[in-house]
Amino acid sequence: MPKKLLNSPVFLLASIVSFIALAAALSPKTRSLVEAAADSRSPRAMALSQQWTVASVADGDTITVRRGGETKKIRFCGIDAPEKAQPLGKESKANLQRLVNEVGGRVMITPIESDRYGRTVAEIFSSKNGVEKSLNEEQLSSGNAYIYTQYVGKCPNKIAFGNAEVIAQSKKLGVWSGNYQRPWDYRKQQRNR
Repeated sequence: MPKKLLNSPVFLLASIVSFIALAAALSPKTRSLVEAAADSRSPRAMALSQQWTVASVADGDTITVRRGGETKKIRFCGIDAPEKAQPLGKESKANLQRLVNEVGGRVMITPIESDRYGRTVAEIFSSKNGVEKSLNEEQLSSGNAYIYTQYVGKCPNKIAFGNAEVIAQSKKLGVWSGNYQRPWDYRKQQRNR
């Protein structure tokens, strides 16, 4: 093949397009990601590089965000905070509200999936003065949430989440300061009544 053709922008572009088409045809995961990106209902369709504004904090692991005319309910990936009726439930919500208030309600969302209730499950980040925080980690390291072991596997920062929980355990903070019922056990107990 002539060297001039190999250096041609048209040849390069055609090669890239062919490679992407081949990858999509061969890989079901690649194909599903491309389809999810095109589906506006998919959590992956949410722009990763745009800020969202927190409209409300429901509890220690659920927020509602807004951008323009769009509103989404977000469940924090891999963590489970005490329910509002449980001991430390109000404190967990208040801590998350404080974290949100510190950054004027502006957060970055990294969507992971949708849950059975239609909420976007995501990792949530804030940034102030160039310092980025994972709000998932902040809730864990302060003892305001537990690792949700059956759901943490899909979270990109699951190792950091585990380390954050160990910090809270070692300092006996929040949920680790006593013998509290886990939120998942509390919800199960409430359903069985």
